[in-house]
Amino acid sequence: MSIKILSETKRDLVESSPPKNCKAHLWLAEKTRTAINNKIQRNDVLDAYFSKRAEAKMRNHALSARKEKKEVMGVLLGEVKKSKEKTYIVARDTVTTDLDATNVSVRFDRAGFEKLFAGMDEAGFDYVIVGWYHSHPGHGCFMSSTDIETQKSMFSSPWHIAVVIDPLKFDVAAFALRGGKVEILTFAVYWRDFDDPYGGLERIRK
Repeated sequence: MSIKILSETKRDLVESSPPKNCKAHLWLAEKTRTAINNKIQRNDVLDAYFSKRAEAKMRNHALSARKEKKEVMGVLLGEVKKSKEKTYIVARDTVTTDLDATNVSVRFDRAGFEKLFAGMDEAGFDYVIVGWYHSHPGHGCFMSSTDIETQKSMFSSPWHIAVVIDPLKFDVAAFALRGGKVEILTFAVYWRDFDDPYGGLERIRK
């Protein structure tokens, strides 16, 4: 797997509370989903938060190649923050480009990097690359040896994450590589007040 990432300037972590409007991803197993939603209720800080837009783009990208059972991939754009002494990431958007993909491998097409960088330039906010996503159609959500090597070489910061989506089994997971070991992360999908079609109206009525 080949990924070219622009160098980034080191930034100080911003002290900020996680998004308030968030829930566990619906594709997670019920037990996991309940545990994460309980953490949210207790105001615990999760490892990662995906905007409604970023989650939909990752999921729909994976689903778009579901029939052909081909892998997809892209990068996550967002911010690195901290709260209660815990570092977490917020993925606000995703960017991808033309891919060279099979049902067991994927990489950016060599001719597609200009398109990838143009997409980053059009993000519309000051971002850092907080990780990447890719799919394992029908194979489940895990970090393969190739995925681990990609994480080590291209996403080596302890807060960089890897999202794996299985569009056939309707499963999703997030991982990080810390101390040379793969860790499973907690994450949720968040939305802004005006993204919620009912919450805002309910508040207005009151």
